[in-house]
Amino acid sequence: MTTGLIPGGQPPDPRPSDPRAPEQRGDPTGQEAPHVDNRPRSSVITARAAASFEPVGRSVATARAFVRDTLQGWGFADIVDDAVVLTSELVTNAVVHAGTHADVLCLRSEDGVRIEVGDRYPEREIPLQGSPATMGSPDREGGRGLQLCAAIATRWGVEYTPTHKQVWFQLDLPDRPVGTRAAGPSLPPDLLPLADSRVRVAVVQIDRSGAISSWNEDAEELFGYTADQVTGKPLTDLAAWPHTPGTGTGIAEALQLSRWEGSYGIRGATGRVTPVYASHLRVRDTDGEPSTVCLLVRDHERAVLQTPSRHPASDTSPSDGQNADPFEVFIGSPAPDDLDGLLQRTVERARDMLDGDSAFLLLATDDETELEVRASTGLPSARQRFARVPVEAGPGRYGSARMPAVHEDLLAVPGAVPLLNNTGMRSVVTVPLKVEGRLTGSLGVAAEGPGRYSNEEALRLQFAADRIALAVESARLGELERLRRGSLSFLVEASDLLAGTLDRDQTLALMAQMTVPTLATWCAVYTIADQASEPYLSYVLHEDEELIDGIKSLLSKISPPDPVPTPGARIWAAPAAAAHDSALRSSMRSLGLSGSRTHQVSSGIGPTLATAAAVGGETVVLPLVARNRVIGMLTLGKPTDEHFRQEILELAEDLSRRAALALDNARLYSERTAISQSLQRSLLPPGLPDIDGVEVDVIYRAAGEGNEVGGDFYDVFPISDGAYGFAIGDVCGTGPHAAAVTGLARHALRLLAREGLSGPAVLERLNSAILDEGDRSRFLTLLYGEMRPQADGSAELKVVCAGHPLPLRLRQDGTVEPAAEPQPLLGVMDDLELYEQTVILDPGDVLLCVTDGVTERREGTRMLGDDGLADVLTTCTGLTAGAVAARIMRAVERFASDAPSDDMAILAMRVA
Repeated sequence: MTTGLIPGGQPPDPRPSDPRAPEQRGDPTGQEAPHVDNRPRSSVITARAAASFEPVGRSVATARAFVRDTLQGWGFADIVDDAVVLTSELVTNAVVHAGTHADVLCLRSEDGVRIEVGDRYPEREIPLQGSPATMGSPDREGGRGLQLCAAIATRWGVEYTPTHKQVWFQLDLPDRPVGTRAAGPSLPPDLLPLADSRVRVAVVQIDRSGAISSWNEDAEELFGYTADQVTGKPLTDLAAWPHTPGTGTGIAEALQLSRWEGSYGIRGATGRVTPVYASHLRVRDTDGEPSTVCLLVRDHERAVLQTPSRHPASDTSPSDGQNADPFEVFIGSPAPDDLDGLLQRTVERARDMLDGDSAFLLLATDDETELEVRASTGLPSARQRFARVPVEAGPGRYGSARMPAVHEDLLAVPGAVPLLNNTGMRSVVTVPLKVEGRLTGSLGVAAEGPGRYSNEEALRLQFAADRIALAVESARLGELERLRRGSLSFLVEASDLLAGTLDRDQTLALMAQMTVPTLATWCAVYTIADQASEPYLSYVLHEDEELIDGIKSLLSKISPPDPVPTPGARIWAAPAAAAHDSALRSSMRSLGLSGSRTHQVSSGIGPTLATAAAVGGETVVLPLVARNRVIGMLTLGKPTDEHFRQEILELAEDLSRRAALALDNARLYSERTAISQSLQRSLLPPGLPDIDGVEVDVIYRAAGEGNEVGGDFYDVFPISDGAYGFAIGDVCGTGPHAAAVTGLARHALRLLAREGLSGPAVLERLNSAILDEGDRSRFLTLLYGEMRPQADGSAELKVVCAGHPLPLRLRQDGTVEPAAEPQPLLGVMDDLELYEQTVILDPGDVLLCVTDGVTERREGTRMLGDDGLADVLTTCTGLTAGAVAARIMRAVERFASDAPSDDMAILAMRVA
């Protein structure tokens, strides 16, 4: 196997032999890069996890979840995000771009974690160190994985075998700053537990190398060694480490963790092992030197530090003496296979086990700063479900959920357990749920009477919590995985829907319809036109359509939420308060208590109470931020006493970012479309004049979506003394550049014609104006004429045809003939010699003028042409001017199945 080192990378750490990994060989060139770090590194692998993923797009999300769950289970929350980002890019390269299976291996060491991603496409070239190669642009869809490794990872590299290519990276654990930690609620002295004698707490400090640097007097008393006897010796020489049940953590690893709690033994001076319970805290001094402070007490005094003894009480053992799974003893067999069922079974069994009146279970958020109610019995569970309380800080905190707590009377410590406020419960016992030292939840049992629980019940409940914690965490991770997969599918579908429209109103409707009822019970969207405008209530939706009007009326009466650009959801209490006040006033009026003379029951009390119940729960506001500006707010609400899950709020935040960009794109498109249409309409004639004895009609079609004006144009306008000018022209090209010349030509024609100039003089001056445009000029074909109705009912026309398709005259007998001769087009030559021709239209005659988009209409190799146009015109005898123009357009449209690729204009004039 050869190893390619990327510039800036480091060679891989040596690892224990693994049948999956062939033996490494040196660089085939025999040369060593001068900048490679060859210092020896630790290779102690304490845990590993591996998985293989199929070459399909969904495998990327599955790999991310696998790495996230693995690292969180190891307690490596500090580096989870970086590891997930790097894994996502590398797995994408394997399963999407290389199209092979991806093998992911996570290795835990005392320094951090190493992750290897292998694919089965070794032919993909990776530049060796020193070779002048680029790893690709960050803007490309692929090729970013190695650049991210170089930017984020501590060390990384690439390894090859004949059948595999493997990219690896290592992330070291960051040094955690020194901090303080609260532990336990504040209690009056008479409620504190009694101790039999003085509790001795050994304080032992361990330096970077694992040697003892400090040993206090209580440590001498407990273990028999003086400070001089043990200073400088490794703690491993004294520790009897049986491993924490259910984990593989060793003493050396425990000393490297930022915080650790558990039981082990210390060999005393007499040779006997003293069981101790220890709490380790890793700190660093002002010089940055790390050390670990260990607090140790006798094992039976462990409650002094944190957790009481976890040995099962005698009455929890099977009565028949047979070995039984403690989990099944507590939960029953078979255990529920879904998280909600497992949690509900847990609280019911916990309540029955301690003969309580109620029980509850809360799960910790990912950062362990809040607890979320997930199951309860004997309490209003529907009202409390998904409510959140802080763990250790802030008002309404949950005491210290990291250690067992017994409250003999909640009246003495009001607010100690916020979940039980105003429930009538007096005594409560709570214990933590922990997995590998991490807080994952809290289990509590409460009773209506005071003094029901003591430390003995806390021990029993803690034993049950230890048995159920791993199963709960496993079910929770499974639920999170399903939520993540559902969230990804939801966001993909939402992005597709939002990207499929540029209509503002439709975008608002999509935003609301995607959130209700998937994320919330009701939704309101506020929009902000500009920075000087106030938020405007633009859309309201409820899963029950009958409640939409009531919610809209309620929200219109309260001030909108502040347009704060801070990301994330924030609580908005105004709707619930307004709904409560409205329901209260309606109830008082219905009872005749509002001070009015009437005592009749109000007919509006029903809808008012329904609206209050609909918006009486938790309401959150998410800002809609696009291009560094708040363009609105997305408001989501729940019915009375319901709360949002944290996962739902995170999903709503992702959706709000996508919706904000889609809404802003729709706004910009609408603004630019309005501006474009306004400018285009200014290039068209304001209307056709009424000419005595002459019918005039026009059909105009501009090529291209959203275009109202192109390179073709027409105009009919009065000149003076009963004379009218008419023109139809075609500028080279289509779109806005041709439309610019169109505006110049049409306005110049009107101005020059009203100066009394003849037709040739008008076109010669227009030709000069077009040539003056320089590089922006375009050649122009133009048919211009002046028409004067005569007293005998005929009309006299003086026509100049400058390079334009010849006008056709339809006589009453059905004959069709050209009405002018071709002359040079405009915008090409400076000196033009143009002349005008006189045409007399008798009553019933039609003059048809078209642009070349009509005559050059194609279907394969066939073209309509002048002859085809003349054939259609011969069928128009006796029709009005409008009917003639319409028949010509229908014939053009039917001639070919494709949409027209050129602008078209049809001008028909008929002498009545």
